[in-house]
Amino acid sequence: MHLRSILVSLLLISTLAMAFTTKPAGQAADRKPNIILILIDDMGIADVGCYRETGASAKAGPQLPPTPNIDRLASEGIKFTNYYSAAPICSPSRVGLTTGTVPGKWRITSFLADRKHNRTCQQADFLDASAPTVARSLKAQGYATAHFGKWHMGGGRDVDNAPGIRQYGFDEYASTWESPDPDPLLTSTDWIWAKSDSIKRWKRTAYFVGKTLDFLKRNPGNPCYINLWPDDVHTPWVADETTLNEAPKGTEKPREFKAVLADLDIQIGRLLDGLKALGIDNNTMIVFTSDNGALPTFQGVRSGILRGSKLSLYEGGIRMPFLVRYPAKTPKGKVDDESVMSALDLFPSFVSLSGAKPDLTRTDGENRADVLLGRASQRTKTLFWEYGRNTESFRYPAGRDKSPNLAIRQENWKLLIHDDGTNPELYDLRKDPSETTNLAEQQPERVAGMRSAVLAWRSGLPKL
Repeated sequence: MHLRSILVSLLLISTLAMAFTTKPAGQAADRKPNIILILIDDMGIADVGCYRETGASAKAGPQLPPTPNIDRLASEGIKFTNYYSAAPICSPSRVGLTTGTVPGKWRITSFLADRKHNRTCQQADFLDASAPTVARSLKAQGYATAHFGKWHMGGGRDVDNAPGIRQYGFDEYASTWESPDPDPLLTSTDWIWAKSDSIKRWKRTAYFVGKTLDFLKRNPGNPCYINLWPDDVHTPWVADETTLNEAPKGTEKPREFKAVLADLDIQIGRLLDGLKALGIDNNTMIVFTSDNGALPTFQGVRSGILRGSKLSLYEGGIRMPFLVRYPAKTPKGKVDDESVMSALDLFPSFVSLSGAKPDLTRTDGENRADVLLGRASQRTKTLFWEYGRNTESFRYPAGRDKSPNLAIRQENWKLLIHDDGTNPELYDLRKDPSETTNLAEQQPERVAGMRSAVLAWRSGLPKL
């Protein structure tokens, strides 16, 4: 064999060897991530220890317990300080996350309950099953999908015709009473909890974490998308058997809240340990947030320096803790104070992370996948909110925390205003995140432009 032929043969063998030795590593680097969306119920931003430097400790009220395991998500990933829910109350905020669109477009504007309540609130009885969903889109990209926890997008009470959870793209589920498919282990009676439940109220989060780890274990060959949506830390709080015996309907006292929050933190630690035990920790993105703000706030302690609470369009009702941990790709201990993000962004961002191109014509959000991976950037789309279609159904909260029923954020500016165009409140959130100084009179041109934009947005939403 000629020397040239020998060299060519050796080069070919070397190239093939490199291909076979490097391909698996390349595949590992390019694997689609598991995505676990942890949505806590009614969590104030200062409920999370790593956000308490915002001033919660300076307020009079109960001392909140540490949250070391939730804080691990921040120290091992990214803490965001400008993330917003889609609404200041449960059902529409979940619809926004699920569909990537403004919940009012699906005629859901308050918490879903019985048919009479829904009509009074001028809303539908359930999320239309034809709506785009994160789970359905990721399923098309090869993901195994599951929903474990609270649903609250239709079903329960006298709403007996809501679509089942599978119709929204989920392979498996285990849910609570406020769903079309309540888990019988959690709902032995026609109510949120009962003494006869096999899984007691204070053990639910552990149950959902167990379901999550089991689902991941049973799907080793597929990327997984999981909604882990506990109904902690929503009131009334039932911390243990003693609480249930003393207060069968739960309490709203600080002692029980502290116990519920402490156990939630333990379960987050259990989840993190479970991912490592399964060998999938590195390639799993955990996104941790809340559906809306806290209530009660314990004299504002749970809202930190933010004004407002659940049911309010002030920052305490819609600006949420938001932590992202993805060891393979996110930096550790990063704080992103620059990127303004919305719950509406998660749908297109998750689709992008799966390797597909999100259809941005079907979402009101932006593809912020790069932001989730640690590359901060400015937002381009304006953010809008509504809460309060009429005075009969939307009377709360009372006092200083009750906001106008529309809000808009453009860059650092936020305008709150009633849907008849009255009582404008303008705040520079960079200088005044507590919304203490109304600048509407000093900035009439800015108010006029933002008022026009938010009223046009509101008039374009469908009516029931």
